[in-house]
Amino acid sequence: MNLTLDGLPSSLAGLDGPVAVLMGGGSAEREISLQSGRKVSEALRRLDVEVIEIDTADNPASRLQGAAVACCFIALHGRGGEDGTVQGLLESMGISYTGSGVLASALACHKLMSKLLWHQQRVRTPEFVRLERDSDWSAVSRKLGSRVVVKPAREGSSFGISLAEDGPSLQAAWQEARRYDPLVFAERWVDGREFSVAVLGDHALPAVGIEVPGNFYDYEAKYLSEETRFLIPCGLDEMNERYLGELALKAWNALGCEGWGRVDLMEDQEQGNFQVLELNTVPGMTDHSLVPLAASAAGIHFDALVARILLIGLEKKVGMQAFMEAGS
Repeated sequence: MNLTLDGLPSSLAGLDGPVAVLMGGGSAEREISLQSGRKVSEALRRLDVEVIEIDTADNPASRLQGAAVACCFIALHGRGGEDGTVQGLLESMGISYTGSGVLASALACHKLMSKLLWHQQRVRTPEFVRLERDSDWSAVSRKLGSRVVVKPAREGSSFGISLAEDGPSLQAAWQEARRYDPLVFAERWVDGREFSVAVLGDHALPAVGIEVPGNFYDYEAKYLSEETRFLIPCGLDEMNERYLGELALKAWNALGCEGWGRVDLMEDQEQGNFQVLELNTVPGMTDHSLVPLAASAAGIHFDALVARILLIGLEKKVGMQAFMEAGS
């Protein structure tokens, strides 16, 4: 099944079973995932696709067993859904699914591991230090600069992320981040504009520029604030926007991602380059989400976006069936 950016099947009625939309789960991003899942389900129904909605907090394997689904559309965010665990379950059951595979999902969800790999692959990403209980907080501040961002390594949607400007505030930020994940790191603050590049198949969609009150894109700025501005065109000239897309795809390919996702980047005014912050293999599909916004700028309305993500997932089915048959 070939997929291009300028073609969309008029109907998906030929599917050999319903599509299971996986949502909810038990991560800190549960509520956002439920919103994404409902939006995806609504779009699929408008496309005349039979839908089964499954909250993965309620034993998804038992719901999927015997359901004969054509594919699972993963709308889970964070641990337990975006980190390779659900992907592994589906592969063990021989069920195709949307988005990246087990390894790429796990790597992208682990911010510290993804940064280590990007560093090795010469993908620019801000300098970072893993934080421990006995870390020399003043030394970390000296190494990374007077202003740093502290992040849980395996959490999304800016949960547990905070700024620190000296040793004491750095330690306090570490304690806050540990509420979400025992693995925490500090990252050099990058002063400049923030951008997001959505990836669909092997295409980078138009970049989105992000302007936030206070210049810090935290949870409130992402989902609650009415003052956050998302800019398309993003504010870069054609050459730099093309380079931004190429950098996003380089970060994407370095982790082995596929299907769809989003890469977040910063323009580093001090160093005069762009830096990759993180990669999301199952981004939000809510009213405030950036992938639908970028797709719309490329002429792809929401229902078409959902259909294309699903079709890419269905392409996996042939390969998975061949693997299962070879092992039988």
